[in-house]
Amino acid sequence: MSFVLRDYQQAAHDAVFEHWKQHQTTLVVMPTGTGKTLTFAQIIKTAHPKRAMVLAHRNELIIQARDKIESMTGLGVEIEKADLVASANLFSRCPVVVSSIQTQISGPTDHRRYLRFNPDDFGVLIVDESHHATSPSWREVVAHYRKNPELRVAGFTATPDRGDQEALGQVFESVAFNYGILDAIKDGWLVDITQQFVNVSGLDFSEVRTTAGDLNEGDLCKVMETEENIQGICQPTLEAVYGLAPKTLNGVPVPEWRTYLELLGKVPRRTIVFTVSVAQAEMCANVFGRAMKGVEWVCGKTPAEERNNIVHRFWTGETAVVSNCGIFLEGFDNPAVELISMARPTKSRALYAQCVGRSLRPLPGIVDPLPLPEARRNAITASPKPFARILDFVGNSGRHKLISCADILGGHVSQEAAERAKKKAMAEGTAKKILVTMTNEELEIAREKKEREAADERRKRAHLLARSKFSVQDRSAFDPSDISSETRLPRSKDGYMFSEAQVNVLRRAGYDPSRFAYRQGQAIIGKILEKPTEAQIKVIVRAGGQVNGMNRKQCSKLIDAIKANGWKMSPPEGTNQPQ
Repeated sequence: MSFVLRDYQQAAHDAVFEHWKQHQTTLVVMPTGTGKTLTFAQIIKTAHPKRAMVLAHRNELIIQARDKIESMTGLGVEIEKADLVASANLFSRCPVVVSSIQTQISGPTDHRRYLRFNPDDFGVLIVDESHHATSPSWREVVAHYRKNPELRVAGFTATPDRGDQEALGQVFESVAFNYGILDAIKDGWLVDITQQFVNVSGLDFSEVRTTAGDLNEGDLCKVMETEENIQGICQPTLEAVYGLAPKTLNGVPVPEWRTYLELLGKVPRRTIVFTVSVAQAEMCANVFGRAMKGVEWVCGKTPAEERNNIVHRFWTGETAVVSNCGIFLEGFDNPAVELISMARPTKSRALYAQCVGRSLRPLPGIVDPLPLPEARRNAITASPKPFARILDFVGNSGRHKLISCADILGGHVSQEAAERAKKKAMAEGTAKKILVTMTNEELEIAREKKEREAADERRKRAHLLARSKFSVQDRSAFDPSDISSETRLPRSKDGYMFSEAQVNVLRRAGYDPSRFAYRQGQAIIGKILEKPTEAQIKVIVRAGGQVNGMNRKQCSKLIDAIKANGWKMSPPEGTNQPQ
């Protein structure tokens, strides 16, 4: 069984094998929605018959990896997780094992479950969502398999930058391939982003502490769970779900929202609301549920079967809005999602990118048949899902710098342009294509720079003209030089006047006085006057002597000696040639 990788997926595949020639471990960075699982499935197939182990940390990722590896490669896959046990027998073992990190690390130190597997039985180790790989549990498991020096490790992640600043370089020796969100949007593999900032007066993060690089969850819950802020988040989200202009529902009594929205006859946008707490997720779902049908909420404690049913209803469209806490971050794949409501402010670029990434996939069948980026972008624009919309809620952020789309897309413009785009979007409070806004701000910055440079040049010229006028006017009435000679003589480059004698010296030597600053001209004249004249050189040579690098003064003394000797080179007794 075979399948064709996209161009960047093939490039990532090839880069991994190239880096494996020099390193045991390497990293691949690809954004959510660009097919990391397909890429490492092909790596496993290419490396076959070497046995492969795939490590993940969520059940969704484990099931997804098993299904795609089996369907795309035709290789047998077993799962090692909880009560599921993969074969370790030499004669019955599968080519691929997919396991959870929690299962691998389970058990006392000397009876870890990973000890069931001999590292020498594996040739490839895939670490999915490898930004987790710096944690002690991950490092212990990876270290076990790396006891085999022939093993090769490839990590895959959409977010290599961690909030706790732990370097992935502690685990991975190189980065084989790095493909960003912006690259994928430009290449027409992901949809463009439209961002809207909503100012909620009750949001005040100034007293929220920072823990492990992000807003402290306990402090943040106190802010986000207030009734005022829940309402401030839910109304703009509902308006975006139904494609309404901001503040449309201001004129509709809250009890009448449901009737008003139903009468619109619009299909609501598939929406994920990310919350900081379970209580906030439930409260938001209750508000949405009073205004529309098809609303559910989910958290880590939701039973697996119920969670699967919610995911299924969300996939089919029976459920339009899911309010969730800690779910749908990794391993969740639903291209129908159009709207992300970030009711969970964050300072973590990685977390923000994970949330936004849930909405960036184009609809199925839109882009893959098309070979060129422009054709794919045009197809996305003409599709029922031309872009993803991100709602960010802002208030008094205090000392915190909260992440927005400008931060995860700002690589192609200066930091100044990204910040200006963000401020403009915040000030206007309407949906804006953030890439276009940032690009326009970059052009505006370039225009302003040109204007400043032109103004500086005008000031310099005005300053030189003023100095020039001053040098003309600041002359004594008794100066013997008259105006006619002054206007006749050239000025130096910096506006000063050379004397007539200085001008003559420069011109006889082949120099244009106006090309030099006054001090430069003086220096040149000094050097000219140090050189022997042609007449001096002729007299000395005619008498049988040589100039030999003498200056004008030395030549004059030698000529006096030659003259005293009857114009002969040998000087009279007691007279020496100047040295």
